[in-house]
Amino acid sequence: MSATDTNTGIEQKKGSHVLSVMKFLWEYVMLALGAAVAAFAIEEFLVPCTILDGGVVGISIMVNNLLGIRLSILTLVFNIPFLLVGYKVLGKKFLAKAAFSMMMFSFFLEIFSPMQNMTQEYLLAVCFGGIVLGVGVGLVISFGGCLDGTETVAILLNRKFNLPVGRTVLVFNVIIYSVAGFLFGFDRAMYSLLTYYIASKVLDIVENGMDQAKAAMIITDEGKEIADMIYKRMGRTVTVLEGEGLISGRKDVIYCVLNRLEVYELKKLINEVDTSAFIAINEVSEIIGNHIKKKG
Repeated sequence: MSATDTNTGIEQKKGSHVLSVMKFLWEYVMLALGAAVAAFAIEEFLVPCTILDGGVVGISIMVNNLLGIRLSILTLVFNIPFLLVGYKVLGKKFLAKAAFSMMMFSFFLEIFSPMQNMTQEYLLAVCFGGIVLGVGVGLVISFGGCLDGTETVAILLNRKFNLPVGRTVLVFNVIIYSVAGFLFGFDRAMYSLLTYYIASKVLDIVENGMDQAKAAMIITDEGKEIADMIYKRMGRTVTVLEGEGLISGRKDVIYCVLNRLEVYELKKLINEVDTSAFIAINEVSEIIGNHIKKKG
């Protein structure tokens, strides 16, 4: 190998490293932006009208109203147990991004808290608060983060008992809104439920239907290695088929069903093994039968 080839190889590695660092920084910038947008929606639209978000944030708003403890502190403290669960379920990368997102969310809640509220009109708060919240949460999840720890519990239940993630989160939120109805009046509970509905629809637009289960079809030359990594790192089994490309020749076709939080990790995993792989991800409206998962 000549000195020129060696220098070219070094330059390519440096370039690849720079791109990797830039991508890493960009992901965390977007996580911070999403957390800021979500915190703005909570503090400037929902909290002034005693309208609740779902999950940990909804519980935190209730405790904030009853005891006067700062919302930024409550959301961070209440999310810690879920982070520990998330580490066991989804691994270190999820823990890092979820922890960063939650800390940024708490930080921006503190920043926006003293600012003048956007509106005191309930209908405006519900509509615009739901839209802005959906955009913020959608951005965070799009880049592999998480603001609400209850979703990690939902994923754990999904892996252990095959319970749908979206339905489990909805059950959690219905319980929270019911308690809010007794504490603050059922009109607040209904406003909160309507806000949750609007936010979830906007979130779907941001994440392209991420609230439903996803089906991934991967066409690659490295079928066995990718299948093994999906099983070892994500706990998902796959179906491997043999395919024939019109031009490219023999290919492995991998079919896998997963949830919305796992899509980002799947794409990243595949890119580590085969950058030329073709990936198609579709919504799954219904799953019938057992979907085998790795026992965690």
